[in-house]
Amino acid sequence: MAQHDYINKKPAGRNSKKQAPAKKPFPILLVLVALILVGGFAYGLWFIKSNADPKLVEKQANPTPTKKVEVAIPRTPEFIKEIREHEIQVEVKEIEQKGPYVMQCGSFKTHAQAESLKAKIAFAGLISEIKEAKGSNGIWYKVRLGPYKTKRQAESDKNKLKRVKIVGCGIWGWT
Repeated sequence: MAQHDYINKKPAGRNSKKQAPAKKPFPILLVLVALILVGGFAYGLWFIKSNADPKLVEKQANPTPTKKVEVAIPRTPEFIKEIREHEIQVEVKEIEQKGPYVMQCGSFKTHAQAESLKAKIAFAGLISEIKEAKGSNGIWYKVRLGPYKTKRQAESDKNKLKRVKIVGCGIWGWT
């Protein structure tokens, strides 16, 4: 098999007819504008230096020391001293508890539906119970939580249930 020199060989399919880009002319206008701007800046500095007020230049070169002003600390008014020493008497009333509370989250015709809701409540981290109630319509299965000493505790558990999308729970006084 014959050896071929692929390094020095130019590809056959390429056209090398591209012309080199034309050389750009020297930007005379841009240079003139730059020279005018630099010259104007130098003239402005010379003009400011030659027309400066000698008194102001001397004052800036040798500033006079400023006198320290003593700030008088204001004394506290008498009424503030009286307020600090004053003692307030407050009468605290006992809030009467209206009794224990119970929260009912559902009432169902079948025991399986009540068990399903009880399981959802258990997944929320709360303990519930199913009460069987006999009425004129037949047997009903009520899912209840509690008893709670305060209504605030019952509301707290009700909000926990709302976060897991169990709504419709009612809080009543426990009988």
